[in-house]
Amino acid sequence: MKTILVGCVIFLSVGFTICAPNLVLTTDPPKTHNETKEGTEKPPDLIIYEFGVKSNISNRYSTTVITSRVKNPDANSKEAVFSVVLPEKAYISEFVMEIKGKKYKAYVKEKEEAKNIYDKAVQSGQSAGYVAVSARDSNRFTVSVNVEAETKAVFYLTYEELLERKNNKYELVLNIHPGQIVKDLHVEVIVNETRPLKFVKTPSLRSGNEISKNDETLDPGSVVNIINSTSAIVTFKPDIEQQKNFIKTLGGKENEGLTGQFVVQYDVERDPSGGEVLLHDGYFVHFFAPENIKPLTEHIVFILDTSGSMYGTKLKQLKDAMASILSQLKEDDTFHIIEFNTYVYVWDINNKEKIKVNITDDDKPFEDVVKAVLPPAIQATKENIVKGKEVIEKLQDEGITNMLSSLITGLHLAKSTYKNESEKTHHQPIVIFLTDGDPTAGIINTDEITNITTDYNSGDIKVPLFSLSFGDEADKYFLRKLSLNNLGFSRHIYEAADASLQLQEFYNEISSPLLANVHFKYDSEVKAVSRKDFPIFFRGSELVTVGKYEGTFSGTVEGSGINGTISVPTKVETPVSSLERLWAYLTVKQKLEDRETVANKTQLTKDALDLALKYSFVTDVSSLVVVKPNDTSSVNTVDASNSGGDTSRASVVGLRFTYDDMDYDDGGYMGSFESFSTSIPQALTNDINDDDPMDIFTDLPWLNGTLTANKTLTVSGRSYEIESIKVIPPVDCPVTPLNNNKTGDCVLLMECPGVFAFLPTFKDYQKYFCSLDNNKYAGVCCPKLVLS
Repeated sequence: MKTILVGCVIFLSVGFTICAPNLVLTTDPPKTHNETKEGTEKPPDLIIYEFGVKSNISNRYSTTVITSRVKNPDANSKEAVFSVVLPEKAYISEFVMEIKGKKYKAYVKEKEEAKNIYDKAVQSGQSAGYVAVSARDSNRFTVSVNVEAETKAVFYLTYEELLERKNNKYELVLNIHPGQIVKDLHVEVIVNETRPLKFVKTPSLRSGNEISKNDETLDPGSVVNIINSTSAIVTFKPDIEQQKNFIKTLGGKENEGLTGQFVVQYDVERDPSGGEVLLHDGYFVHFFAPENIKPLTEHIVFILDTSGSMYGTKLKQLKDAMASILSQLKEDDTFHIIEFNTYVYVWDINNKEKIKVNITDDDKPFEDVVKAVLPPAIQATKENIVKGKEVIEKLQDEGITNMLSSLITGLHLAKSTYKNESEKTHHQPIVIFLTDGDPTAGIINTDEITNITTDYNSGDIKVPLFSLSFGDEADKYFLRKLSLNNLGFSRHIYEAADASLQLQEFYNEISSPLLANVHFKYDSEVKAVSRKDFPIFFRGSELVTVGKYEGTFSGTVEGSGINGTISVPTKVETPVSSLERLWAYLTVKQKLEDRETVANKTQLTKDALDLALKYSFVTDVSSLVVVKPNDTSSVNTVDASNSGGDTSRASVVGLRFTYDDMDYDDGGYMGSFESFSTSIPQALTNDINDDDPMDIFTDLPWLNGTLTANKTLTVSGRSYEIESIKVIPPVDCPVTPLNNNKTGDCVLLMECPGVFAFLPTFKDYQKYFCSLDNNKYAGVCCPKLVLS
């Protein structure tokens, strides 16, 4: 029998991520022990009687508060699940639950400290409820609470993010999924800027998972109230009939409520120079988005994966997208097309023939590539664009995936072309790398590929490398790290009907570079400045730098344009609100990004953690601890781009994970391992339920015959302990049995039950053995805990 204590502690960890802002909220009652038997009347579900979202945007910085009010009209208690899909770049900053008039506020702790609190509190575990809501480029936060008979509960969640400017506009996207039709559903967005607003508009509601055009039947009917030249209030209040109409048009189910994205778009008037500095209480933010600059000419190297996994729809979508992208090239631009599978080929576009690049060396100086006679870059004339499209149509899927050789070949072409041009005719080199899977030919270790590529892409000419991960099998974490190390960024292309449009939208972002080698220059009285150097500024985007200042402020922005170096002075203005949290947000964000590009992460981790704790940001180095009343409790953080998955019953370093789109064949596990969620207690208890906790000796019976009397394990003549009462931080390990033998995190054996199926014998375990804490503990190489 379990003895229930008064409180429950929940540990929440939110992963890092990149891209479009999305918000999903749902409150779905899961199955409970109070379900009626067949033939009897089902008791009434929980009712969401109010669902509200309020976003306040000041100086491009958005603070969003979600409020969900739930009541239980039944005579029995029911479980309410509060789930929000967060923008991938947003940080949770506050979470409060109000139960029976009492508020329970969460607090942020360092990741390991939060896990310590969690481990001490947890005496029994239960897998969390999963809410099948899908939204791209997002993370999901979930918590559940028991709502007693005929009582109410209120959830409040606050998150913050800096809106990014893309394609000449800022965009706030709220992806709303209440889980049922709500009588009082309301959204309010307040826009407050220093510069005059160019426009504020709300396009058609979107489905959330495919790019869609404006549809009159999905006009939200929102009200845009222009308060003055710099302020506006947008409201969206669909009544019950409107919600039903939207549900029908979006292809949803009425009993699941509205499932759509409410979007607010706006932009601001800019000073002709493009520079805008806001000063407040010793903090500054510097926005830079010049417009009246002639674009640079580009040399674009397209590196396209044509391995066997690209067969069918994916290859057709790639061809469609490339045809559109080639049509957008400026006539003064030049380009190369490289395809790679088992081998690497550079296309001679003039003759419509491909030349095989024979690479036998895997490290500098890559003499095979340097000595190879390869076709030159071709100018993007109308005639050559037609030839390029004909080449694209010739692409065929075959073979496996030789990533490193293709990357080195592409960078070699970009660098050598730049060197051979005169200073007046230099084109800005850009590499666009697209793949749908993992490396399977040549060097296949992704860390090694990143290091070799970054080392090769050094020196006087460093080429921006933009990566596109296509589909669920692509390694988004690897491609993100690869691009961050090489002056670019990555985007994920979802395997859907609109994949071709996604590729085109990505290219639109980088199609018009205006400046290269952009540097923000300040006087000596400026400190604690975020990133000051940017490789390229693209038309329609915006560069942002923040910092602290004392006394007077002065600064300029310098960059290389098509006609030489330019210097842009700053124009100082007064912000409409405080800048401190914006400064903290961007500083933490950039320190965590920089952490991915260095070997010694200690100082950057400490700096980011100190700020995250001070400003209560939930990041990938800090976690949320929620104290709530005694009842069934669940908190999840998973990749919200996936709507399915089976939740594993045991935790990985305090986290639960899900398997998404798993397929098994003779080669073993061929699925993805990207979505993780926190392991949450059902309630604090004095007695452990013997049927619930994981029994490692049942799952790994060979342990009974290999453990010594002291409960140690002997591997290669050395003894190791298998369990610890303290938290052991994971370390890198070379190979995990999951995800095609990628590198992983070494954790205690009992903390990675997801690999137990691959360890039927002690001999199998030794293949993936690793040690922790200076060879004191026996571990296993577990898939990396990544939210991407």
